Amino acid sequence: MLDTKDFNFLESQASFDFKGFLLRLVGFWKWFVLSLVVTFLIAYNVNIRKEKIYGMQSSIVVKEENNPFFTSNTSLVFNWGGVSDKVQTMITTLKSRSHNEVVVDKLEYYIQYLQKGKYYYEDVYGIAPFYIQIDKNKGQLAGTPIKIKFISESKFELSVDFAQNPSKTLIHYVDNSRSQAPIDNVAFTKIFKIDEELNLPFLNGTIHLKPDAYGYAGKEYYIRFDDFNGTVGRYRGIDVSADMKAQSVVTLQIQGNNIHRLVEYLNETVNVLRKTQLDRKNQFATNTIRFIDSTLAQMEGQIKDAESELKDFRRGKNVFEIEGGGEMLTQKLSGYDIQKDELDRKLKYLNNLRSYLVKNSDFSRLPAPTVAGIDEPNIIANVSNLIQLSTKRDELSYSVKSTKMFSEFDVEMEAIKNVLLENIESYKTFLQVDMNQITRNIARAEGEVSQLPEIQQDYIKIARKYDLKDKIYNSFLQKRSEAEIVKAANVSDVEFIDPAKDVGGGLRGPKTSINYILAALLGFLIPLLIVFVLTLLDNNINSSDDILKLTKIPLIGVVGKKNTENNLSVFEKPKSPLAESFRAIRSSLQYLYKKTNITGAKTVMLTSSVSGEGKTFNSINLATVFALSEKKTVLVGLDLRKPRIFGDFKIDNVTGVVNYLIGQKSLDEVIQQTHIPYLDVISSGPIPPNPSELLMGESMEEMINELKLRYDYIILDTPPVGLVSDALELAKFCDATLYVTRQGFTKKGMLSVINEKHKRGELHNISIILNGYQNQSRYGYGYGYGYGYGYGAYGEGYHDDAVEVKGWRKYLKKWRKK
Repeated sequence: MLDTKDFNFLESQASFDFKGFLLRLVGFWKWFVLSLVVTFLIAYNVNIRKEKIYGMQSSIVVKEENNPFFTSNTSLVFNWGGVSDKVQTMITTLKSRSHNEVVVDKLEYYIQYLQKGKYYYEDVYGIAPFYIQIDKNKGQLAGTPIKIKFISESKFELSVDFAQNPSKTLIHYVDNSRSQAPIDNVAFTKIFKIDEELNLPFLNGTIHLKPDAYGYAGKEYYIRFDDFNGTVGRYRGIDVSADMKAQSVVTLQIQGNNIHRLVEYLNETVNVLRKTQLDRKNQFATNTIRFIDSTLAQMEGQIKDAESELKDFRRGKNVFEIEGGGEMLTQKLSGYDIQKDELDRKLKYLNNLRSYLVKNSDFSRLPAPTVAGIDEPNIIANVSNLIQLSTKRDELSYSVKSTKMFSEFDVEMEAIKNVLLENIESYKTFLQVDMNQITRNIARAEGEVSQLPEIQQDYIKIARKYDLKDKIYNSFLQKRSEAEIVKAANVSDVEFIDPAKDVGGGLRGPKTSINYILAALLGFLIPLLIVFVLTLLDNNINSSDDILKLTKIPLIGVVGKKNTENNLSVFEKPKSPLAESFRAIRSSLQYLYKKTNITGAKTVMLTSSVSGEGKTFNSINLATVFALSEKKTVLVGLDLRKPRIFGDFKIDNVTGVVNYLIGQKSLDEVIQQTHIPYLDVISSGPIPPNPSELLMGESMEEMINELKLRYDYIILDTPPVGLVSDALELAKFCDATLYVTRQGFTKKGMLSVINEKHKRGELHNISIILNGYQNQSRYGYGYGYGYGYGYGAYGEGYHDDAVEVKGWRKYLKKWRKK
């Protein structure tokens, strides 16, 4: 009955030998070198094919610039919140689509100026000696490079191959619409003069030279018209951030392939922001001036009519006599009229404001309340807040898609609007009281005027109308002048600290060092993973340690790879390390015989798991080392299915063991002498139909007994024990059994077969030979039973096949000797 200990080899097989794995990696050093060369070549090609990436930055400060001309009487601008609020508004604006659309359109960055490089089209904006001024109302060829070759200093050749670029889409930058051009699929080529207007089906504009252009004759350039929205989208990626220590300082950073574009864009985006912010800061003054201008335009006609009427009345009359009787009443009525007009304008403004608040939702264009003489602080503050929130909401609508944020704005504006409506009604009640009093005063004064002569009454009426119009007109002129002063004195709250400037450097990529680091990592990891997978999947015996882990059967020796064309390696090179390994096995066998008290003729059987493990090679050379020690040795070929040993000795296989076993030949007739002294060979002979039955017969025992009388050593070359049972039938005639394994060939699972047969006693005095061993780290081991390999410098004088050491190993050898 089998014990569970019989399967310990399975546990050993499942363990991972890290030391062996590391040594095996060394054996695959060529893989690592090749992998690193390939990955570094790929990294190099990637690096040289990538466009350079530059980075530029600028910084601005956002501050409160107070208008020195600001007074309570010229309250046409308001505080728009603190600096922190402004900074966030500026950052949002700089990233908004609407803002970047203005900048891109102003710089015309949708026009690409290119030059054909070795691997890609290079962006030569700022370097190209020319620029194109396009007609935005007409179509331009979209997405296809248009070649411009300067054939002289005043002429250029324009060409497009529509056969290779069949796209005929035109883009109209006036509204970013698209259309199809009526162009044939042929190559277009034509020569034009510089500054000549181009009116082509696919290009409309004029090519101009830059003032500093030189040396451009014979050079080729390309222009390409990109999608406007796509260009804006690329520049919206600008990085805008507030300084953590100084919240009013904002840093702008951008990356791209052309440093000239980056410098211009950063500076222009700030300039556009400054202008936009200043325009919004002047919005109250602008609205007021617009309101006053429209009012003055209406009053100019009225005051001219009043002036003409007054002149006509005075013509032919004694003015002093007329004025003398009612001068005091005229001044009194004029004063009352001005007060009444001021109240009328306030009430009219409040009524219009109330109507506008009820019917509209955009409050950004409201004129300041002071334009109508309203100085009530609640109304002024609430109008200011409404304009502020409305403007901010419009700004965010281009960059923020959160409906929740807009609803918050709407709720806040609705609350302010409701409060403002209440303020209007309250203030109107107060104004109405004053209006009633003024009306009563005017009625009393008019009663006094009615007592005067009729001609004086008519004069006072006409003069009163003229004075009212004139004073109102002058009042509006004064307010307009105040608004102009405020507007002119306003400055932007955004100022440059450090404008963008190309001072050299700024190169951010490609990250060649990172690519090379990745190449090194991949170049090492790829073969590492391959070797690791191969190690995991490798089920072959690769070292003596593998054998020691999988079986308790002793390892009698390690044999290197064959170093001759035939199998007579020991005879042809008796001083080689390979010959020494067989001598070591011979010594081990003699020790085994002595230990087991075996005397007289000794019989050794060699077998293996499967064919191809070197059983015959080991049989021939083991027999040779016994013969070279002047021991009478016979090599018997008992692999009746695949006879092989005869070819190396240049003898035939006509007669052999089979002939003796079936009684055709005598033992003397089947024994053949070889050219190696003391070594005879009995080949297997013709292949029989029943090899197992022949080996089990009495003739086999008679042959072995007779051979023991004639020879000192009998070497039996038997069939593989893992395939047929012939070797098991011969085990009873043998004093020792050598089980041959081959490095990198014999499967680890095959040792379970020999373990089982050994435990059952079917094979006795069994030892293992590791054949085909290479003292290289390819198999993960450079230690163990490496007979004939570990002599170092001492052994060089005894080996006749020493190979001259070359290359780096030669220098390593010299260094070790020092």
